[in-house]
Amino acid sequence: MTKPRIVVVGGGYAGATVARELDEVADVTLVEPKDHFVHASGTLRSTVDASWDKHVFHSLDNLLINGRIVQDSARLVTPERVMFTATSSIDADYIVLATGTSYPFPAKFIEERAWVARSRLDRQREALAQASGVLIVGAGPVGIELAGELVHAFPGLKVTIVDRNTEILHAEEYTPELREELMRQLGLAGVEFVLGEVLGYMPPVDVGVFEDFKVATSAGTEISAQIWFRAYGNKQESDYLDAQLGAARRHDGRIRVEPTMQVVGFDNVFAVGDVNDVAETKRAHTAMVQARVAAKNIKAMIQGQEPTFRYMPRPGRIILPLGPTGGASQIELPDGSHKVVGAHETAELKGHDLMAGPIVRLLRNEESAA
Repeated sequence: MTKPRIVVVGGGYAGATVARELDEVADVTLVEPKDHFVHASGTLRSTVDASWDKHVFHSLDNLLINGRIVQDSARLVTPERVMFTATSSIDADYIVLATGTSYPFPAKFIEERAWVARSRLDRQREALAQASGVLIVGAGPVGIELAGELVHAFPGLKVTIVDRNTEILHAEEYTPELREELMRQLGLAGVEFVLGEVLGYMPPVDVGVFEDFKVATSAGTEISAQIWFRAYGNKQESDYLDAQLGAARRHDGRIRVEPTMQVVGFDNVFAVGDVNDVAETKRAHTAMVQARVAAKNIKAMIQGQEPTFRYMPRPGRIILPLGPTGGASQIELPDGSHKVVGAHETAELKGHDLMAGPIVRLLRNEESAA
């Protein structure tokens, strides 16, 4: 009996999980442009610590036993086909969209080969070792976490964070208590905040490149540094959808899904992880749980059953490490209220290992992956 054809587009946390879960029951093709799995939760740590490269870049060789991995990007996806060029495509009975989001370096990489990305990180760390000042534009979670990694690895480094909003972590999901604790810890480490102001012009050098520069905000605040990073610009990767699937795409690029993880209006197309519109804090763990729900429903459909497994959004959990020993976390309690915990608890939750263990188990195809 011919196995159903399943194409998974995107090999991050969600895509790798769903591909592995379906490998024994279907003809699985995983489409991923990078030649290695990139553990995105560890990239900011790797920016300052070379020993973390081995935790960030992982081979995909052991992920699938029966299926195959195509190192390419999907240019156009229809409900039945994934196209790479005008003449190259893969037909599918089921399609899983798991393309996540893009974000500026160093939080994420555009490099498709691991050795190229690692070389860029090597150059970045060499530049940081020479720098006396770093500018971070953006006081969202990435900017805050990056600042924490920088001051932990380079205690004498002057880090300045600029944001147009009058507070860090401006989105409504963050509590004042979380903001206060993170600002307190970063302030003690010497981080300076320029809030409620925008840069009058961007630095005249590329992101991450070492070169002395000065900039000024629209309010006249002058900032001197040798390196700068852009910590804003998160974008859902869903431009590849054809006109049919595009009907399920929201204005912000997120793809509308049912609780079964099926794309609204399409029984055989699923969207998991950061690319969908599930209303919850986007985390690696929740992306992997969504992937398992999608895989269970696809297995049921292969057997002629209805897709009855439903994903319920997880209680909000925002974990923001500031290096391996600092940070703060906001945890939603059963009654809907929030609890903020400090450096020790945050280090235990994420800061020490940044989820490296579960990712290794996933990519080794071990059943205990969480």
